[in-house]
Amino acid sequence: MKKMNAGTRLERVVAAGHFALTVEIGPPRGANPESVLKKAALLKGLADGYNVTDNQTAVVRMSSIASAKILLDAGLEPVMQMTCRDRNRIAIQSDLLGASAFGIKNCLCLSGDHQKASAAGKLKGHPGAKNVFDIDSVQLLAVLKGLRDEAVQEGGDSVDQAVPFFIGAAWTPLSPPLEFRVHRLAKKAAAGADFIQTQAVYDIAAFARQVAKAREMGLTDRVAVLGGVIVPRSAKMLQYMNQSVPGVTVPDQIVKRMADAPSPKQEGIRIAVELIQAMREIKGLKGVHLQAIEAEEILPEIIKAAGLSPRPSV
Repeated sequence: MKKMNAGTRLERVVAAGHFALTVEIGPPRGANPESVLKKAALLKGLADGYNVTDNQTAVVRMSSIASAKILLDAGLEPVMQMTCRDRNRIAIQSDLLGASAFGIKNCLCLSGDHQKASAAGKLKGHPGAKNVFDIDSVQLLAVLKGLRDEAVQEGGDSVDQAVPFFIGAAWTPLSPPLEFRVHRLAKKAAAGADFIQTQAVYDIAAFARQVAKAREMGLTDRVAVLGGVIVPRSAKMLQYMNQSVPGVTVPDQIVKRMADAPSPKQEGIRIAVELIQAMREIKGLKGVHLQAIEAEEILPEIIKAAGLSPRPSV
């Protein structure tokens, strides 16, 4: 069966050779859609895709499918995230069919944070919850590819029609052992990934070397790699990420800049803009994935200052 294109804006932007931009919108820890709608109004038209997280850090939030549908109805193109932590392959495929019925066409495949991560900070979370991990993120990519290209479920049964998805995956390029990371990317490309969003990058030189290796293997021609940028909020945040978040390396000079800054907020914005501009110079990189965790109100300023607004017409 011929591959069925999803026809999403993100897919068209990448195909046209433009530098793509996705941003992240975190769903609320409740059922009120107003926070999603406010973020949608703030960011509409500023990006090519809007990631909706799937119970990130294993904290219970409004479902990614429901949040993505709210964004879609508000005129934004969602990138629905789907994790393997909470569902077996039956539930995952059922949810994928339901999301497609709603018109959701971008899907980012993730393993998901361990449930123990939910008990961070002041939250009690659900550290005793039973995880599923019936399949992993690479297998999930293959599931979506089968539904899209062959109209076939993971177990071999057919569905009544092909399910159009632009399929995404995550990549942690700077997690040791570094030499393994490019091969991990190759596995995801082979499994069906169309685009990649990376873990947050602060060490541009090290990241550029990993992208160069991927380019030499032909991977950046097979998948669209978008570099991850998380806007720093404080030196303490950067130190925590450097020590505790797998694959995140923060150079000392960036931590010092945040520690010495009279306004950490403005310094964080400047650092984010510099990171984006540096990524635009990396050969083979097709875009950026920008996050300002629970501070989406600063994203318009960053997008404009980085020269990513207005978005191209496709």
